[in-house]
Amino acid sequence: MEKRVKKIFALLDKKIPDARTELRSANPLELLVATILSAQCTDERVNRVTERLFKKYKSAADYAKAELTELEEDVRPTGFYKNKARALKEMGGALCERFGGKVPDNMEDLTTLPGVGRKTANVILGNCFGQPAIVVDTHVRRVSQRLDLVDSDNPEKIEFKLMEMIDKKQWTSASHQLLLHGRYVCTAKNPKCPECVINNICQWEGKRI
Repeated sequence: MEKRVKKIFALLDKKIPDARTELRSANPLELLVATILSAQCTDERVNRVTERLFKKYKSAADYAKAELTELEEDVRPTGFYKNKARALKEMGGALCERFGGKVPDNMEDLTTLPGVGRKTANVILGNCFGQPAIVVDTHVRRVSQRLDLVDSDNPEKIEFKLMEMIDKKQWTSASHQLLLHGRYVCTAKNPKCPECVINNICQWEGKRI
């Protein structure tokens, strides 16, 4: 398994050498907001919404003080806008009350924030603070299962399993590679198997020739 894992990521390194999040942001707060909005929404749409949103809300206090109905309208295009707006407002309040308005740089504190679970926290830790972190979203889960790297549907179990088999220095880049590979090649429907750089290694029974 170890040789196979190294081969998989060696091939992905060549195909996606500079893998990173496609959510646009200029600081940890912006990426935190964008990641919360990305739930059940495409990064492309989130980026369109945040282009305007980040000009209006520049600090944690801005979100905390926002009129909820107005914030709902601001994030409406991302879907589930009522829940997301409430999470952003409460998140802003929590940052102001407990962290001086700054986004914390550790898993324990991040996951105490409204709307923030391990996946979102890992996005922030890996992309903003340079800490090795594995992000498990629907794409990472699907690709990991198809490559027979994991046999669980539980995101946390998948995260820890991947942590065991991937070199710690590669955690952040590797999870982005799996995510992007799943988004553009190993798609849920009609996967582009003939274009896949891992095709010869993949033993997924649903593979398309």
